[in-house]
Amino acid sequence: MRNLINRFLQMEAAGGLMLIAAAVIALFLNNSPLSHFYASFLNVPVAVQIGALEIAKPLLLWINDGLMALFFLLIGLEVKREVVDGHLSKPSQIILPATAAVGGMVVPALIYWFINHDNPASMAGWAIPTATDIAFALGVLALLGKRVPVSLKLFLMTLAIIDDLGAIIIIALFYSGTLSSLALMLAGACLVALLAMNRLGVVRLAPYLLVGLVLWVCVLKSGVHATLAGVALALCIPLRTPSKQQASPLLTLEHALHPWVAYAILPLFAFANAGVSLAGVTFESFTHPVPLGIAAGLLLGKMVGVFGLTWIAVKLRLAALPAGANWGQVMGVAILCGIGFTMSLFVGSLAFVPGSSDYAGMDRMGILTGSLFAALIGYAVTAMASRKPAELREKAVGNH
Repeated sequence: MRNLINRFLQMEAAGGLMLIAAAVIALFLNNSPLSHFYASFLNVPVAVQIGALEIAKPLLLWINDGLMALFFLLIGLEVKREVVDGHLSKPSQIILPATAAVGGMVVPALIYWFINHDNPASMAGWAIPTATDIAFALGVLALLGKRVPVSLKLFLMTLAIIDDLGAIIIIALFYSGTLSSLALMLAGACLVALLAMNRLGVVRLAPYLLVGLVLWVCVLKSGVHATLAGVALALCIPLRTPSKQQASPLLTLEHALHPWVAYAILPLFAFANAGVSLAGVTFESFTHPVPLGIAAGLLLGKMVGVFGLTWIAVKLRLAALPAGANWGQVMGVAILCGIGFTMSLFVGSLAFVPGSSDYAGMDRMGILTGSLFAALIGYAVTAMASRKPAELREKAVGNH
C-alpha cells in the first residue's frame, strides 16, 4: 500500500507540472499571431457514425465529454479503492479531510453567492470555485520535497478525492440538461448488466469496458453529463478476485489508466480550456462579479473553509493534525486547495457554455487568477512553515 501511495503522489506531482506547462502554452498561443490555428484546432469537426447512431462534435467537446470521461473513470476507481481498502475505509482517517473538504466546498460557494446573488444568470457558476485540482496542488507541494511530511500530502490527497466526489454529485444534480427517457432506460440496463457481472464474479476487464462504452453513449444522449458514465463504470469494476493468483481488475485498470490521464488527458484538457484571450482585458475585467466571485472563492473561500473546519475539528478533538505537520503547513495546504484549475474549468464549461452564455470565458479569468495566486501564496506559506529550526537560526544570525 505504501508503494501504491508513493507512486500515486509522484505521478500526480509530475502531472501537475505538465498541467502548468500546457496552460502556459495555451495562453501564449491564443494571445499570439497563432491564435487562429489554436481556435481552428479546437473546432475541428469529429464524427463517429454507426447506422442511425451519430455522434458529431468539435474536437473541444470530444476532449471535454469523451476524454474527460476517462479522467472521471480514474477518479471513480481511486474513490472505490480508498473506500474499500484505503484511507477512506476507516472513520478515524476520514474525519479530518472530509470535514476540511466540506468547508472547502461550502465557503467558496457562499462567497460566490454573496458577490453574484443579484444576477440569476451568473449564479449558474456557483460551483466553479468549490473544486480542487489534486494534480496541480500536489505538484506545487512536491516542489518542497521532504520538508513536507508525507502525512500532509496524504491529507491533501484524501481531501481532494472527497472534493472530486462532491464535484461529481454537484454535476449530476445541477448541470444535467433535458433528459431523454429512452437513453436513460438504456443506460440503466447497462448499469444492471455491469452490476450483474460484478455479482457473478466476472474478473476480465474487456466485458466491463465494452458495456461501459455503450453506457457512455447512452449517458451522452440522455442529457446527463457523459463523464458520469466513467464514475458509474468504475464503481462496478471489482477490486478483489476469488483467487489471490489473479490480478485485481480495478488495480490493473487504475495502473494502466493513470499515466495516460496524468501525462496526456489532463494536459490536453488544460491546453484546450486554458487559452484565455487577453485582448481588451482591463483591470475592470477582473472586478466583474463572475471572475471576482470565482477568484475570491478559490483564494479566500478555500483558505477559510479548509483551515477553519480543520481547526474546529482538531479543537473539538474529533481528529488530530496530520503527524509531523504544524498549523502553518495546514494553512499553506488550505491555500493550495484554492488551485481549482482542471475541475473548475470543467464545471465552468458546464455552467457557462461557450456560444450560449454571456459569461463564457469570464470564468476562465477568475479560475486562472485565483489558481495562480493560490499556488504562489500557498507555496510561500507552506515553505515558510516547513523551515527547520536550524534554518531559522542561521537566518537570524545572518540578519545580525
